[in-house]
Amino acid sequence: MKKIGYLGSGTWGFALACILANNGHKVTAWTREFDLCEELQRTRKHPKLPGVAAPDTLRFTHEIKEAVTGADLFVESVTSAGIRPVFQEVLSFGPIRVPVILTSKGIEQGTGLLLPEIVSSLLGRDENPLVGCLSGPSHAEEVVQNLPASVVCSAYDPKIMKMIHELFTTPTFRIYPNGDVSGVCFGGAMKNIIAIACGISDGLKFGDNAKAALMTRGLHEIKKLCVVKNGQPETLNGLSGMGDLCVTCMSIHSRNYRYGKLIAEGFSPEGARQKIGMAVEGIYTCVSAYELGKKNHIPIPITEATYAIIYKGLDPREAVKNLLQRTVKNEHL
Repeated sequence: MKKIGYLGSGTWGFALACILANNGHKVTAWTREFDLCEELQRTRKHPKLPGVAAPDTLRFTHEIKEAVTGADLFVESVTSAGIRPVFQEVLSFGPIRVPVILTSKGIEQGTGLLLPEIVSSLLGRDENPLVGCLSGPSHAEEVVQNLPASVVCSAYDPKIMKMIHELFTTPTFRIYPNGDVSGVCFGGAMKNIIAIACGISDGLKFGDNAKAALMTRGLHEIKKLCVVKNGQPETLNGLSGMGDLCVTCMSIHSRNYRYGKLIAEGFSPEGARQKIGMAVEGIYTCVSAYELGKKNHIPIPITEATYAIIYKGLDPREAVKNLLQRTVKNEHL
């Protein structure tokens, strides 16, 4: 049994913390939200996942020091924007010498760093051997009900990758190891942007053909840009790329998809975000991807159009018109 400090108690954090606790580990999950912590302690249920009670070995706290003190490892499920400040806070209590498993998906604005790169840099290394990640098509609403799911784990050190596999595997939660940390994380981050575009398309009632085109060409954009982060394009054919893209672009559980759909239905980008009421990672990562594309002179038209809708007030129908009028080139895969 391991003592695990879990950083983040949103729906995804709750679902994974339940897996770890059910697998026999002692888990202390932290949330910055005092009211949420009190509700979790009192009811043992997450307010957005009301049908499932937390195991007895899962505790909740709003004191981050309580969660990390004496832990054998840390697991993270905050937000991509929150990674740096949260781990800076953890480091204020002393050096991190235990494995760190990241489950959020995103790219940092300004730096263009993937989440394992952020934590590695904070720990004083480019690729810290303590850092690993978990990614793939896995909505919390289904995982917490023990519905079948398959995801990918990755790490800079094969021993950490093996540890992640052993920690999280259950009869219904299947994990495939993949040593391409950058490819795994890049796919998980970028698919949120394409999901917003697909939500917009569905909100405009453009049909399945349009969405299939967005998903296919969106995957092409992800593959083109991932080489900038030294990811392997082949990785994007797997669960952390195509798999995660499919589930995020087509599911009612996807916040990014719902966010795009709300915009197409007349909500402002900020109004749609408030309507969702939880983190919509594609809003943040869209800026990071846009910056990466411009910096490296790589055209990513779907991402650029989504960025223009969210941040420049471009009308969604005008964005679609612009995409359809681009110069046609031979399909390149």
